Amino acid sequence: MVFEQSLERTNRRSPADRFEDFLRSRGMRNTQQRRIMLDVAFAQTGVFDAEQLIEQLPGKSSPGYVSRPTVYRTLAEFVDAGLLKKFELDGRSVYQHDAGSEQIAHLFCVECRSLVEIRSAVVMESIQKVAQESNFQMTGHRLLVRGTCQDCRQRRRRTKRRVDLV
Repeated sequence: MVFEQSLERTNRRSPADRFEDFLRSRGMRNTQQRRIMLDVAFAQTGVFDAEQLIEQLPGKSSPGYVSRPTVYRTLAEFVDAGLLKKFELDGRSVYQHDAGSEQIAHLFCVECRSLVEIRSAVVMESIQKVAQESNFQMTGHRLLVRGTCQDCRQRRRRTKRRVDLV
């Protein structure tokens, strides 16, 4: 109970404060590049990868430029600090804000590689029900449904029609 209350208080603090504490506990400095990355990473909604983050960071000629190795190193620090969750998706690492639970479910388009978060109480209840029926004590889950999104299916249909017309 005391641990849960402590965890709840920790999660209510801002990501910047939590990251500052993490760095201090390891004797590390909170550099300008780390602060810029934190701002950009927490401006993201949903799932993102390092390349998407890099595209939004200041360019080489700008003050506050963040090099590619620094991006990857800092993303790992964000994961270690409990600010982001990392998981592998078709050979690439993707990140998501860590809201304190492992209850992740997504739809993944195998063509355009888009990822849509599933926010369905019915899906979550079904997973919990299956675990309970199997007498399985669940500590978390990650559900990934692979398929093709509507945009990619329509693009494929349009492409076929153009070929048929030639």
